[in-house]
Amino acid sequence: MPLNIRSREVDELATRLAERLGTTKTEAVRRALANEIERAEPQLSLAERIRPIQERAAARGRTGLVADKAFYDWLNDE
Repeated sequence: MPLNIRSREVDELATRLAERLGTTKTEAVRRALANEIERAEPQLSLAERIRPIQERAAARGRTGLVADKAFYDWLNDE
C-alpha cells in the first residue's frame, strides 16, 4: 500500500535526508523509520549487556598470580 505524505515539512526532511544519504526519498524514509523502530525497542541495560562477558571471565577461574605495582610498572616500561 503506498504512503502518501501531504506535509511539506516531512517532504523537505525526506528530501534533505535523501540528499545526505545519496539515495531516493523512499529509501531515506524507509531507513529513518527502521532506525526509529530499532531505537524505540527496549534496550538491555549495561549490566545485562556485560553479564555474558563477566560469566566467561569467571568461568576461566583465577590464575593465582598477583598483579602488584612491579607488574604494572613493567607493563608501562617504568
